[in-house]
Amino acid sequence: MQTISWKPNEEQINHSKMREFIQFVNERFGFSFDSYPQLYNWSIDRSEDFWVSFWEYSNIIHHSPYTQVVDDLNKMPGAKWFEGATLNFAENLLKYRDTKMAIWFYGENGDQSSLTYKELYDQVSRLAQSMRGMGIVKNDRVVGFMPNIPETTIAMLATSSIGAIWSSCSLDFGIKGVLDRFKQIEPKLIFTSGSYWYNGKQIACLSKVKKILMNLPSIKQTIIVPFAGSPKMNVIKNSILWNDFLHKDSGDIVFEPLPFDHPLYIMYSSGTTGLPKSIVHSAGGTLIQHLKEHQLHADLARDDTIFYFTTCGWMMWNWLISSLAVGATIVLYDGSPFYPDGTALLKMADELGITVFGTSAKYISSLESEGIEPKAISTFPKLRTILSTGSPLVEENFDFVYGQWKEDVQLASISGGTDIISCFALGNPILPVWRGELQCRGLGMKVEAFNEFGKSEMNSKGELVCSQAFPSMPVYFWNDPDGKKYHSAYFDTFPNIWHHGDFIKINDHGGIKIYGRSDTTLNPGGIRIGTAEI
Repeated sequence: MQTISWKPNEEQINHSKMREFIQFVNERFGFSFDSYPQLYNWSIDRSEDFWVSFWEYSNIIHHSPYTQVVDDLNKMPGAKWFEGATLNFAENLLKYRDTKMAIWFYGENGDQSSLTYKELYDQVSRLAQSMRGMGIVKNDRVVGFMPNIPETTIAMLATSSIGAIWSSCSLDFGIKGVLDRFKQIEPKLIFTSGSYWYNGKQIACLSKVKKILMNLPSIKQTIIVPFAGSPKMNVIKNSILWNDFLHKDSGDIVFEPLPFDHPLYIMYSSGTTGLPKSIVHSAGGTLIQHLKEHQLHADLARDDTIFYFTTCGWMMWNWLISSLAVGATIVLYDGSPFYPDGTALLKMADELGITVFGTSAKYISSLESEGIEPKAISTFPKLRTILSTGSPLVEENFDFVYGQWKEDVQLASISGGTDIISCFALGNPILPVWRGELQCRGLGMKVEAFNEFGKSEMNSKGELVCSQAFPSMPVYFWNDPDGKKYHSAYFDTFPNIWHHGDFIKINDHGGIKIYGRSDTTLNPGGIRIGTAEI
């Protein structure tokens, strides 16, 4: 039997950005929508109207206007969004330049630091000037092999301000894993660190970096960020320390105006068969999709403090950093989530007054298996939302959160992927949380459950598809000039329809249940078993 675990009160609903956006749409079009299903159906039936309305609602900073919203909603892949518009991703994330806190950093070894929005802007300015000075230009690839520290965010923002393309791997990647990714894209500049901390151990990595660089001839310079111990400069050729590389003076950043579909990030598939696929995401598509998810679905505002436990090799890092565009404070954590014990992140959340806490189903079940009761640590008075992704959140996880963590909290399981750098299904501040379910499909995302005949079904397990174009689809795969790899990754199963490879069920009230991957199979003794069955 389905039960409701939490529901927002009238004040929470009325003060939410989702409710504000419904009013914005009603006033603009003369509608009288008063529910999410009405808004969602309109965002699909009149997708162009939805995306242009959100463009205006979110005040995206742009330099030239668009000539049309989308050329063909039914063209997948290849739909062109907001043609004619020029913008800069970093400019939208750095529009606040005041003394409000932009970044809190916590390291597992006790290191702490912070940056205000003004300090962040100044650091990005100094780094961007130095990068331009060494010859980094639009479309160059810049990579990070970095811990989750403020310098990584600064490097990404400086890169995108120039119109260069950012890609990253976390320091726990092996040499082959890094080269399998970075060799494909031939980066010109790399940011790295001498060492990092994990589970109480200091792990040196400059020797690993040296071996990586021996096989990356495209790299012109290496920037070393001193972190978790001083690096030995003599082991890396053409390297310079972060502080020595930074331009001495800050100033106004030159934000390169770029087309909506200009490449911003190169992300990577897992690479289970062959080399990882190099997925190119656009600046405009990433920006508008993340703004929609942060503002409307996560109800994020300037007075929020948002945390997601992630490394720089996972798309949730990119998703978290976009929170700067709404002026919230982001919390970066580097290290093990269970060092010195399982209460580490919970104590940090309490100390910083985190309002939106992002984690994984595995973390929640690990707390339970270790007998850790968060409510024994704090009442978490400021915490209003817990986000979870990475794997399906099962019913027992919901019971644990509401029984042992906090009763009055929105537990939002979210699901999407590196492929779309965003979500297909996620939370909603004006809807109840049903035990074991994701709250809703995302606005503008025509998500359906297809049976084996390619027909959409409700209340029945089927393949997750998206049957209408959306702005955060990859613009292309790197080194895939004819688009064959891109097409075969998502469009071979159902022609002209995005096939994601998950089993889902969509029920009558719009809730989603995710069962796991449909395209990953084990073969013990000749019997094919998908992860959804397990």
